[in-house]
Amino acid sequence: MYGWIWRHLPGNAWVRALISLALILGTVYLLFQYVFPWAEPLLPFNDVTVDGAGSGTGTEGTEGATR
Repeated sequence: MYGWIWRHLPGNAWVRALISLALILGTVYLLFQYVFPWAEPLLPFNDVTVDGAGSGTGTEGTEGATR
């Protein structure tokens, strides 16, 4: 796929490299501005199944710890 894109870009190697960089940056911009915010509510990253019950105070094993 990348070879096909490279062969179809105009210009010499330097121009193709600059156009490729612009295409990559444009793709990353579109992903961060539109695709990722749209998909975030659909992903289960905020579905926490650990409620903290039975975990105590969370300080076990820190008596001798150096800071």
